[in-house]
Amino acid sequence: MTLSIERARSRKPISWLTLLGVLLLPALIGGVLVAALQNPTDRLDSMTAAIVNLDEPVTINDQYTPLGRQLTAGLVEGADDLDSNLTWVISNEADATAGLADGSYQAVITIPAEFSAAATSAGQAISDGGGTAEQAVINVTTPDDGLVADDLITGQIADAAASTLGTMLSEATLENVLVGFTTIGDQIGEAASGALELATGARSAADGAAELPGGATQIADGATQLASGASELGSGASELSAGLGTLSAKTREAGSGASTLGTGLTDGAAALEQNGLVPDELFSAANGAQQATAGVKSGIDQLGTGLSGLQAACVGRETTDPVCVGLAQITGSLPELQGAAGQAAQAAAGTAGGLTAFDTAASQELAGQMRAAGTGATTLADGLGQLAGGIDQSASGAAALSSGAGSLSGGANSLSSGATALGEGASELATGLDTLATGTGDLAGGLRTASESLPSFDDAESTSLASVIANPVASNTQANTIFGPTAIPLLAAVVLWFGALASFIVMRAYTARTLTSRRSSAALTLKAFAPAALIGAGQGVLVAVIVQIVAQYDAAAWWPFAGTAVLAGIAFAAVNQALVALFGGIGRWVSALVGVIAVATGLISTVPGWLASIGGALPTAPAFTGLIAANGSAIAALIVWGVLSIVVTTIVVALRRTTSTKAVLAAA
Repeated sequence: MTLSIERARSRKPISWLTLLGVLLLPALIGGVLVAALQNPTDRLDSMTAAIVNLDEPVTINDQYTPLGRQLTAGLVEGADDLDSNLTWVISNEADATAGLADGSYQAVITIPAEFSAAATSAGQAISDGGGTAEQAVINVTTPDDGLVADDLITGQIADAAASTLGTMLSEATLENVLVGFTTIGDQIGEAASGALELATGARSAADGAAELPGGATQIADGATQLASGASELGSGASELSAGLGTLSAKTREAGSGASTLGTGLTDGAAALEQNGLVPDELFSAANGAQQATAGVKSGIDQLGTGLSGLQAACVGRETTDPVCVGLAQITGSLPELQGAAGQAAQAAAGTAGGLTAFDTAASQELAGQMRAAGTGATTLADGLGQLAGGIDQSASGAAALSSGAGSLSGGANSLSSGATALGEGASELATGLDTLATGTGDLAGGLRTASESLPSFDDAESTSLASVIANPVASNTQANTIFGPTAIPLLAAVVLWFGALASFIVMRAYTARTLTSRRSSAALTLKAFAPAALIGAGQGVLVAVIVQIVAQYDAAAWWPFAGTAVLAGIAFAAVNQALVALFGGIGRWVSALVGVIAVATGLISTVPGWLASIGGALPTAPAFTGLIAANGSAIAALIVWGVLSIVVTTIVVALRRTTSTKAVLAAA
């Protein structure tokens, strides 16, 4: 079955099969490209790589460290966040070379013998305080005839594994360094505290030393006074020695007298016991007094008898006769005189008896006391003799004291001179200690500043900070494949463009009967454009469906994508129609060039500026932008390109409707 659509460069009509091929071409091209490039990391297990581990492990601080083995294990195990990994084979050099040559391996990763030593050299240099750090290197080899993306994938995986291992080593090294900072800070803090205590002690010592000159001056003055006093003590001791000599002589004389007194007292006691204490005259006087009082009492008694007789003669005249009155008074006092005379007689008798008793007792008592006193005097004489000896010794000691006082006076003078020198030295010492205190205080402040300036981290902070320092910059991009989020819009735009080109490789841009047709130029243009526009719209729908099957857009993203793809297919049909109408076969060549430029400027941003400017001015640019995210400006630009292209084609059709007689005859 044929259609009334004219085939380009042929009078043979176009069939439905031809149109179906043109319609399906972009979808087939886009499907193949998307299927080949979409998420290649999901199919990494289809690639086989060999690992040749030549590493010689090292021992650090008695810890066996096989880093080559660890890297091999990391490559084989892969990452937890990846669904696929290369198929790894642990091999040797000969097998790896042979497998690379026959295509069994797409890559060979060789870990050299010095890998562990080089990888740990930096940490070892820090630990030892010296040494040369070396970078650990692994070698990635791919076959000369390998595919481009194979080299990229294997290289990235090897780099990621090496980077991960390097980060781990860096974290461990930095964590030790950070913990060292904390330890150093603590030690400097302790040194600062010690320096502060030293400064405080030095300041106290300086204060004490400042007081020392005054004390030394006082010592010097006291020593001078001591020298003077010692000199006076020497003179006094000399005089004391002389006086003690005299006292010794007198003590001996007193001892002799005491001995004589003791003998006399002993002899007197014996005489007293024999002769008594009261003299005989006293006894005679007592006896006479006794006799006299007895005579007085007898005379009074006799007087009383005589008065009684006289009173008898006065009877009747007791109150009238003065003699009788006086006699009565005398008689009245007579009892008192009698009592007194009796008492006197008793007293005289008691006196005589008391003298006798006293003489007996007193003589015995006094004799005993005199005998004891005599014994004491004798003892005193002995003691005075001993005292005289002691005084003699004291006199000798006083003489020695006089000599020692002289020496003390000389020593005190020397002490005074030394104390003066001590005062001068103490002044200098105080100045030096003050300087020491100031300097030590500055040292303490500097150490404290250094301690506070050094960072301090606990284990968790050290681990976290080491992790950040080892890997200070990270990216949260999800673009872990060369087939990024803009690849589908780019491929869709390009395949729709080439689909439109294919339409006008098969179809004419305008009818061959343009010159003889009665229709208007616009009608002729639209008649040729209509099938291409329908094919472009169909291509847009098919591309959108293929993309949805592969990429699985959500509805909110797919419907704008599909609408933009349909509009782009229609607009691209109009542009390609204009190119072919205006330039003929060259227009198709220009269209292919436009597709190539769209691919080149859409794949990478490092294209030259002039080429990027050309790419931005092409009709594929708004289609690419709109397919990424549908927007009004992109849709408007596609509509403008489509309308302008139809206008250009219409103008070309109008120009083609005039010709010369020669051309008409040639066509006939």
